[in-house]
Amino acid sequence: MKILLIRHGLTAGNLEKRYIGRTDEPLCSEGIAQLKTLKLQSCEKVVCSPMKRCIQTAEILFPNMEYQFIKDLRECDFGDFEGKNYKKLSYDVNYQRWIDSGGTLPFPNGEAPDDFRRRCVKAFEAAVEKCDKSASVAFVVHGGAIMSILEKYAVPHRDYYDFQCKNGHGYVCDWDGNSLIITEKI
Repeated sequence: MKILLIRHGLTAGNLEKRYIGRTDEPLCSEGIAQLKTLKLQSCEKVVCSPMKRCIQTAEILFPNMEYQFIKDLRECDFGDFEGKNYKKLSYDVNYQRWIDSGGTLPFPNGEAPDDFRRRCVKAFEAAVEKCDKSASVAFVVHGGAIMSILEKYAVPHRDYYDFQCKNGHGYVCDWDGNSLIITEKI
């Protein structure tokens, strides 16, 4: 099965380097313009986070298709860090504690990173289980979801942060039911 993992286009929050997880922010004009320049292979199915930024990205990249929305592919809940950037958080004791943990501590009043990763992987597994094995499937999701899925299934194995990708970019992979082989970067 061919799998495209595509991060949503730019939002105002992305441009300002803010933590945007549960905020249902739309694409900004720069994000829309950038997505319109992408040329992607066609696919038979589009799986999408239900957040506006992902829906808008899917509509631009894969118009006139039906989308399967999966709630558990939404971005991490950043709790008290939501909507803020590292500059605003630089004097926050909880933020420094989170940074010092290497990003392993739960976000204050938000989601634990391990819970988030498990949620995304489980949602991916359920989605591909329902797909025709010869299909080409695009996942239009968030950067954290892509990193979670690839950390679990990419061969050779790499760490979560090794799979960061810019907005409107991602990976083309071959899925054999057990692993993802990256064949191209988008």
